[in-house]
Amino acid sequence: MPSLTIKEWSEDDRPREKLLNKGVAALSNAELLAIIIGSGSQDENAVELSKKLLAQANNSLAELGKATVADLKKHKGIGEAKAVGIVAAMELGRRRGNSGNTDKPQIKCSGDIFKVIYPVLGDLSHEEFWAIFLNRSNRVTGIQRLGAGGLSATVVDIRLLMKYAIDRLATAIIICHNHPSGNRQPGTEDMTVTAKIKEAGALLSIPLIDHLIIAGDHYYSFADEGLL
Repeated sequence: MPSLTIKEWSEDDRPREKLLNKGVAALSNAELLAIIIGSGSQDENAVELSKKLLAQANNSLAELGKATVADLKKHKGIGEAKAVGIVAAMELGRRRGNSGNTDKPQIKCSGDIFKVIYPVLGDLSHEEFWAIFLNRSNRVTGIQRLGAGGLSATVVDIRLLMKYAIDRLATAIIICHNHPSGNRQPGTEDMTVTAKIKEAGALLSIPLIDHLIIAGDHYYSFADEGLL
C-alpha cells in the first residue's frame, strides 16, 4: 500500500514547512535530503526514500558524497534529475567546507593541514593532487589542484607547481593527495614525487614542509614520519 504523500502530513512534519517555521537546524539529514530530492516514488515519499538512501550509505554523508550520478540512479525512485541534484548538493557542501573560513589559517602541525585539505579530498572516489601555499608566517595564501586520476611524476607537473608557488609569492609548499582505498601508507610513486618536489623547492628556496596522504578520516604525514 503506498505511503502517505508529504502533502498529507501535518504541516509541522513537512520538511519545507518545518524549515521555514523552525529553522534549518531542526531538520534531520533525511529531511534535508528530501527537500533536495523534491518528490518520492509511487511507493515511497521523499523522506522515506531519503532515509533509505542514507541507510545504504551507512547513514554517512561522507559516504553519500562519494556516490556518482550513475551510483544514485541504481536506487529505485532516483532518476537522473534527482541524482544530479544530490551530487550537486554534496559538492556545494564540500566547497563550502573548503572556503567557509575567510581568515588565512596558520599551519603549525600536520593536524592543521588536515583541517584545511580534508573538505577537499576527504570523500573523493578518485585520486587528486593538491598544493597548499604558505607565507612567511606559515599562513595559507592559497590552494591549487594540480592533477587527478593517480599520482606519478607524469601526472604532477612539478614546473607548474613551482610557477604557482612563485606567482603566489609563497615561501613554503605543502602537497597533499588522497587514497580512496583508505590505505594511508605511501607507495613508491608517492616517495618519488615527494623527493622530486622537495629537490625543486630547495633550488628555488621554497621548501616543501610536508606531504599529507588523506585516507578517509585519517592521514599520513611525511614530516611527522621524518621523511622530509
